[in-house]
Formats: sequence, structure tokens, C-alpha cells
Amino acid sequence: MIERGEGNLTEIRLHGRGGQGTVVCSLMLARAAMLEGRSVQSFPEFGVERRGAPVNAYLRISDRPIRLRCRVYLPDHVLVLDPQLLRQVELPPGRPGWLVVNTAADPASLSAPEPWRAAAVDATRIARAHGLGGGAFPIVNSPMAGALARVTGLAGLPALLDAIREFAPSGGERNAAAATEAWQAVRLAPARHAEGHAWGFRGAAP
Repeated sequence: MIERGEGNLTEIRLHGRGGQGTVVCSLMLARAAMLEGRSVQSFPEFGVERRGAPVNAYLRISDRPIRLRCRVYLPDHVLVLDPQLLRQVELPPGRPGWLVVNTAADPASLSAPEPWRAAAVDATRIARAHGLGGGAFPIVNSPMAGALARVTGLAGLPALLDAIREFAPSGGERNAAAATEAWQAVRLAPARHAEGHAWGFRGAAP
């Protein structure tokens, strides 16, 4: 079994608000990795359990069984479903990873300390375009899952779409279409120090 620092364990922390689908986003990504034969672990951390309140979720993916049972303190990647939460997000120094944010802004404008790199996708626009919730907090979990899977290569698009359809049987095709659009539309900040890091899209193109 695997602990931190062994094998190829990847740890991800997700930041969102109640109603955006943060926890389900983690579960969909876990299921996609599981469909590809990986070991996974996914669980939430709630504060005030109400719509709009901050919610964290944690995800671990490995090719070996995982025995860690704690929060993700030193994430390899961070997914932010609401850009207003960025001020609360801490990125471990000296760890090359992806900060993937739901925003229409240029990813180069996001404050990702070196050697972290930022990616941006307008998941709110995509979710609304596909009829995924309404009001102040559209359900952005499917497009955000598509963006993270694309930049990290932690799950391929076919497995992710299968997982999404499992979690949203009544709206599976709309959610799958939103994830596919985000997979194609996610934008990357320019690499500052590419030497030694496989920066760029690592997921297979659809």
C-alpha cells in the first residue's frame, strides 16, 4: 500500500461553494481514474453546510492501494470552482503543480507561485450554456472535471464522460457535453521554467 512520497501518488484539493458540485466533482474524477484501473480516495470537508458556503474536497489517485486517511495538506494540484476563494487557497512552495481556476480571466493573471502553473476555464459560462443549474452558483463540476483531467492527464476523456453519465443519469449528455467543451477550451498560462517539468496538455485529445 502507498503513503505520501511512495510510488506515483497524486493528491488534489478542490475548493468551491455549496451548490457548485465540488464534492461530486471529486467523486467523478475518482470514478474516472478507477475506470482506468487506478486506486482512488475521495472525501469532503464541510464547514457551514449551506448553499454558498465554502466547501473543500480531497482526492487521491495512485496505481497502488492508498492507506493515507487524512486531509490533503500538500496537494500536487488544486482546483478552484469559485475564483473568489482564491485568496483562501494556499499552494505548497517548491512543488510543480497545476492551479486550475473557474474564471474568464487570462490564466497568466492568476497568482500561482513558481514552480506552480495556472490554467483557466470559464466553467460558469459553459455550465449555463448547457443548462447546468442557474442563479449565483451554476453547477460547474462537470466542466471543471474536464479541465483538470485535460491539463493533468489523470484521466482520459472517455473514462471521465462515462463517470459523469453515471453520476448524472438524467442530465448525463448535457454534463458530458459541458465537460468536453471545457476539455477543449481550458487555457494555460505560459510556462516560466519548463526545464524538467512536463508542462502542457498531458491528456489525450478527444
